[in-house]
Amino acid sequence: MKKPLATLTALAALGTLTTAASAQTNVQIYGIVDAGFARTDNGAATINALDSGIQSGSRIGFKGSEDLGGGLSAIFTLENGFNADTGTLGQGGRLFGRQSFVGLASNAFGQIKFGRQNNPIRPIVETVDPFGIGLAGNASFLFNVYGDRADNTINWTSPTWGGVSGQLAYSFGEVPGANATGRQIGANLAYAAGPVWVALAYHNQNLTSGTPVVDAGSAKTTLLAGTYDFTVAKAHLAYAWNKADNAAGAQTRDTRDLLLGASVPVGQAGAFLASYGRKYDKRVSNGDTRLWALGYTYAVSKRTNFYTSYGRLSNDGGATLGYTGSTSVGTVAAGNNTSTFNVGVRHKF
Repeated sequence: MKKPLATLTALAALGTLTTAASAQTNVQIYGIVDAGFARTDNGAATINALDSGIQSGSRIGFKGSEDLGGGLSAIFTLENGFNADTGTLGQGGRLFGRQSFVGLASNAFGQIKFGRQNNPIRPIVETVDPFGIGLAGNASFLFNVYGDRADNTINWTSPTWGGVSGQLAYSFGEVPGANATGRQIGANLAYAAGPVWVALAYHNQNLTSGTPVVDAGSAKTTLLAGTYDFTVAKAHLAYAWNKADNAAGAQTRDTRDLLLGASVPVGQAGAFLASYGRKYDKRVSNGDTRLWALGYTYAVSKRTNFYTSYGRLSNDGGATLGYTGSTSVGTVAAGNNTSTFNVGVRHKF
């Protein structure tokens, strides 16, 4: 009981401090509460659950800025993730497990941030995915992002120059005597003009498993993504190359991921979502997986919407891909198909 109480006390104290500081700095308290019913079947068993974060992870955050003069500002974000269905902390029990950083911002030179942050590949996947890496069509089930956040990160985010923007990130592994172990390097480059958005992202992670950890392998993902807004519908397309090796240098992953999708506005408040994805496994015989997903969201106000979606992962005889999270039914047997259905509500504040 002490840990949850201490966490609540810390959050309450921080809220009081942000109120007191608001006269001197621009501080905002924000959040999302998302919960709904989910049913998942892995071909051998099913689970019915009240789940949290089906469309978007439930969170409460504090962010702010202070004008330092000369076009320079100090910025910070502290973002806590939690499970709305149980009231417990997310991200392994961290107080600010989603994001925790401080930095500087300039209109001329962009932002430089220090702390726990999203990897540069994450916003690209989130933008190209019709489901916004949520619901049953969550593209992160398909793409190998190797963790969408990283500790000990220095991130530079550029201003937008003629529709072009980008990010560079370096995460320290902090393993004594093995500085490269656990290190992560990421980058993205995006261009937006009118109905067109295209992007390229890269993520390289030196893995920390292995004995000793200094001998751990590495994983790399390169992602090419784009969308085109036809007004009546938006088309989504992405292709990724994924490779990994173990401590001995032997290849442990060699896959290609394809995503095709569409998002269609329905009236002033609704949206129909659809995705088809395929993972091509170059190492495992009959190791391919196909993703099919349909969804619908309806906004009842500027901050609240209802949603429902259905998705299916169809595995070839050697594939074992399945849905993860609290609605996971456990390990998927090779060749078994997995499906999930959900319906819920999301409120932003």
